[in-house]
Parts: sequence; structure tokens; C-alpha cells
Amino acid sequence: MDKTKLSTRRLLQGALIAAIYAVLTILLAPISYGPMQVRISEALTILPALTPVGIPGLTIGCLLANLLGPYGIFDVVFGTLATLIATIGSYLLRDHDWLVPLPPVIANAIIVGGMLHFAYGVPGLWACMGWVGLGELIACYVIGLPLLKFLKKYKHVFE
Repeated sequence: MDKTKLSTRRLLQGALIAAIYAVLTILLAPISYGPMQVRISEALTILPALTPVGIPGLTIGCLLANLLGPYGIFDVVFGTLATLIATIGSYLLRDHDWLVPLPPVIANAIIVGGMLHFAYGVPGLWACMGWVGLGELIACYVIGLPLLKFLKKYKHVFE
């Protein structure tokens, strides 16, 4: 395959991933933001295990969702950073299916939970981290891990 087509295809994949993440987050806004959040879109953080374009795609999607979300600049910066770290971790653990969803759980629990506590005064640092982590566990393991197993059957689509 010629490099132009490959680059165009990867750019399109990244753009689609970003759009799907942002739309899912915004459409499900009541459960996507806040101390107890289950961002269904976070299930997509398994995608870097299938394609490296998942890293910029998910990061940009998160940036867009946070720009339109209720938490302002701190969420734009720290929430997006958490997703970037999470997706890199998922990519690095791509050979271990059960570990792929773990970086998003940890990164978001610590960074987003900490942000909610320190920047927005949500009481109880450990409670904030715990609630965000629990939401991530639901999204990433209950939805994301089965999605990863399903999509691995069609890995050729991501190549």
C-alpha cells in the first residue's frame, strides 16, 4: 500500500476515534462528568492496543469533550493529560489484554480525582479518586475489555 493512502487512512481512523469519543461523552453528559462518572467513551481507551492512532484520536476526542464540558480549563488540561497518559499505557500493554484497560483506570482516578478535589473543592481526595476509579473500572473493564476481545477478531481493519 502506498504511503499516502496509509497516512490518509490513519488520519481518518484517528479523526473517527476522536469524533466517536467526543460525541459519546457529550451525548451521555449526565454520567460523563462529575465526581461519580462513568464515561462510556472511556471504553474506547482499549483502541491503542489495536492501533497507535488511538493515542492521538482519543486524546483529541477527550480534549473536545472537555472543552464542551462543565468543568472548564482544569478539566481541559488535566482530563486530557490523563487520557494521553492512559492511552500510552494501554498501547504499551497491548500484548496483555487484561492489563490494557488498567492505565485509564489508574490515570483518571489519580489525575481527574485529584483535579476534582484540589481545583473544584469536591470533598475527600481519596473518595474523589475512588469514585472516578470505580467509574473507569466499569467503562474500561465491563465494556472496554469485551470490546477489545471482539475487535481483535477484526484487527486487520486497524492495520
